[in-house]
Amino acid sequence: MKVLVIGSGAREHALCRSLSLDPDVTALHCAPGNAGIAEVAELHQVDALDGAAVTALAQRLGADLVVVGPEAPLVAGVADAVRAAGIPVFGPSGEAAQIEGSKAFAKDVMAAAGVPTARSYVCTTPAEVDEALDAFGAPYVVKDDGLAAGKGVVVTADLDAAREHANSCERVVIEEFLDGPEVSLFAITDGETVLPLQPAQDFKRALDGDEGPNTGGMGAYSPLPWADPKLVEEVMETVLQPTVDEMRRRGTPFSGLLYAGLAITSRGVRVIEFNARFGDPETQVVLARLKTPLAGVLLAAAKGDLADLERLRWRDDAAVTVVVASHNYPGTPRTGDPITGLDEVAAEDAPHAYVLHAGTRQDGDAVVSAGGRVLSVTATGKDLTQARDRAYQAVARVKLDGSQHRTDIAAKAAEGA
Repeated sequence: MKVLVIGSGAREHALCRSLSLDPDVTALHCAPGNAGIAEVAELHQVDALDGAAVTALAQRLGADLVVVGPEAPLVAGVADAVRAAGIPVFGPSGEAAQIEGSKAFAKDVMAAAGVPTARSYVCTTPAEVDEALDAFGAPYVVKDDGLAAGKGVVVTADLDAAREHANSCERVVIEEFLDGPEVSLFAITDGETVLPLQPAQDFKRALDGDEGPNTGGMGAYSPLPWADPKLVEEVMETVLQPTVDEMRRRGTPFSGLLYAGLAITSRGVRVIEFNARFGDPETQVVLARLKTPLAGVLLAAAKGDLADLERLRWRDDAAVTVVVASHNYPGTPRTGDPITGLDEVAAEDAPHAYVLHAGTRQDGDAVVSAGGRVLSVTATGKDLTQARDRAYQAVARVKLDGSQHRTDIAAKAAEGA
């Protein structure tokens, strides 16, 4: 099977790594990719938002499967263009991807499907914003309605900060605050059958102790030893299957990866948000634990054959990923700094720990930073303690001037707290 992956982040590197280990994959391509992905796939330059260009590349390569990684190409309808050319594609249509592209749309789907979520208001004027903020009170949860690369959400007790963020957006969703821990649960679906993956937890705040600004995610771990063993079953019944059924009923079937961001509240499971693609950095830990070869699963979803697939198999190992970010992230990051120590990780820590590239590029013989989140250092172990130790040992080998990372990823879970 010849596979083309679209994207250039650590999520795409994780996908490419898993696909490169799949015996059914005879050729692996990625566009545009990054310095790390180049080690496992052949890279091609393409505008990931241009459906015609992506389709032409897939046709030229004779791709049997196209996997669209990021949300922006999905919302732009890239999967539609590839699908229209008769090439199997893993990723929802542009219409179905609105479940991530518009939080108001997602709320509407959840209401119709009876999916438990936070009460909310959609606001387009300062007066509506003030009314909604007053109705819910602090802490305030303000979400840009559109795509914002994981950074469009402000949760604050500061009314002025909440109002400022809301009024900087064209359209916002203001909702009640949900207490309790957050969980990410991915599901692969062909529009009818829903196949849940293992849950993970990510860390959105930039600093230790969940302090600092929101980011795209600073680390993740799986499994969740503190979670109810029936959590996946419950979310399947109350969230994932009803949502997929509602999308199909609307005439916009969702095929691809449905990501449910959940809060385990004192009143039960509530959906915080939906995404239309694999999450980053949770993909890094979920795929590290997946034993079933990936390509066949993605192809079955793309072709509508998930019902015929055998049950997914998982490793007993735990997995932890720690994001190494550029100086000043999540503000405007400093780029162009050389990264060293990558060979040392490969020599000393493999196969239990490895580095997945996000914001990197090749500059002559050197690998340099090229974005905010630069690397995802991922490790597995017999439990979370061992996986954490291995991940942070590998992080210590990586040198990037001015870089930052959290030191407490999975710490509480490993301690049983």
